[in-house]
Amino acid sequence: MSAHQYDHGHTVAGWVGTGIASVGAGVAGLGVIKVSGALIGGGLAIGVVSLLVTWALHLAGWGKGPGLRPRAEWGWRVRDSAAPGGHAECLACRLAGRGRGARAVVVPVMPAQRESEPETVAGARADSVR
Repeated sequence: MSAHQYDHGHTVAGWVGTGIASVGAGVAGLGVIKVSGALIGGGLAIGVVSLLVTWALHLAGWGKGPGLRPRAEWGWRVRDSAAPGGHAECLACRLAGRGRGARAVVVPVMPAQRESEPETVAGARADSVR
């Protein structure tokens, strides 16, 4: 039996990302104490590395999407079975081209432009926003 009775969301991606970010915060804090721009910048760079590592682990299936997972996947060392297809409401998956935006997108077919009609900037912007 697991130690918790609901899906905490603890994952390998979360733990690793938090650990790296903690080191980055410590380095940046040491930079503030020592008044060292290099240490502050290094700590911020470690924070960016933390984001990238967490994102990569999430996409590899070691994270979790929003919402509850199936009970069999509640353990923090269990890979997410939905990761390869992406999570529908997950910003990280959408940024990687997975999830809601990666599914079949129906693009409306625009009628051909007549040679006598010039293309307007307003018309092009309106189509590109869709």
